[in-house]
Amino acid sequence: MQTAKASSDGARPRAGYFPLPITLEEITPNWLTAALRARSPDVTVLDREVVHVIYSTCTKIFLKLKLDEAGRRAGIPERIVLKGGFEEQGRLWHQMHEREVRGYRDVLPALKLPSPACYFADYDSERLQGIIIMEDLVERGVTFCHASKPQSHAQVAQRLTALAQFHAQSWASADLAPGGRWGDLADFFGVMRPFVDTHLSPESWQRFVGMPRGAAVSVRFHDLAWMVEAFEQMERFARQLPHCVLHGDIHLGNLYIDRDGTPGFLDTLASRGPGMLEVSYHISAALDAADRRLSEGALVQHYLDELARNGVAGPGFDEAMRQYGIFLLYGHFIWMTTESHYQAESVNTANAARVSAAMIDHDIINLFKTLKDVNAHQP
Repeated sequence: MQTAKASSDGARPRAGYFPLPITLEEITPNWLTAALRARSPDVTVLDREVVHVIYSTCTKIFLKLKLDEAGRRAGIPERIVLKGGFEEQGRLWHQMHEREVRGYRDVLPALKLPSPACYFADYDSERLQGIIIMEDLVERGVTFCHASKPQSHAQVAQRLTALAQFHAQSWASADLAPGGRWGDLADFFGVMRPFVDTHLSPESWQRFVGMPRGAAVSVRFHDLAWMVEAFEQMERFARQLPHCVLHGDIHLGNLYIDRDGTPGFLDTLASRGPGMLEVSYHISAALDAADRRLSEGALVQHYLDELARNGVAGPGFDEAMRQYGIFLLYGHFIWMTTESHYQAESVNTANAARVSAAMIDHDIINLFKTLKDVNAHQP
């Protein structure tokens, strides 16, 4: 087990709902009562039923609650979803759970990114566990997005409108500096470094290349040495750009559409980084390759226009498209290295193929050669 680092609960007295549960058996009515009383002091959970469990990096446990009258008055629904690291391999990446807790507890409510109602979120640095309790969106009748159903230009544009509004509130803000409101959020690439090092080892990379996703991408992107060097260049480039608060993982599997058409965002990995990183990651995998070729320039301009509408002077269009092309590498890395027990291989393959097509269209190998030359002349 890894040693816990300083975390979101480290500076506060431990509340009565600690320790956070790491098994289903520990999710008792008494524990749920203590957790939900953090926001609704009078609520009592009389009983609970586990309806369904989806095991993954972050396991989703669907619960049916029997609540007292105070709980019903507080607006706690009968059906909820509890998320956390309930598999050993899931909690090995405990930083992900801490980032999601920060997102649901602190970031999404403050910066108004449309997301599910959250009734509890906290992190346990001793157990390396993060727990979130949220509404069950199935009960609300939303439409969940999926990689098997690429989005339309209009759907992506609507999502980029919400994303630009979200990014604009912290773009190059003093709140990102040490001591600022968001100063302790993880640096996007910094916190990913252990994951990157593990998954770009020769053994891991060759295993991924041998999977269906590897056959779906251009062979020119199979070269591990190029991948390692390019990823380091991308990290260095990202540090030179203005940062903002990021959702952290806006692929289709983490998105939904509400009944009124409003785009919604799930499963945040709250962090700090360049806004165009999220734009590139989303567009390149959300659209069918043919539609992306026709739409991506207009969608990037739409995002820039929405930033301006929210008071942010973003990069010019040509520079934005250069950033978009460079950050395609991140999407390639993710869809090449996500394990099939976290995302179905059909999802990894579909997204890897779409991003690979975008990398070819943007001549990414030459783009990184140019970036290397620029970096070589910087101190």
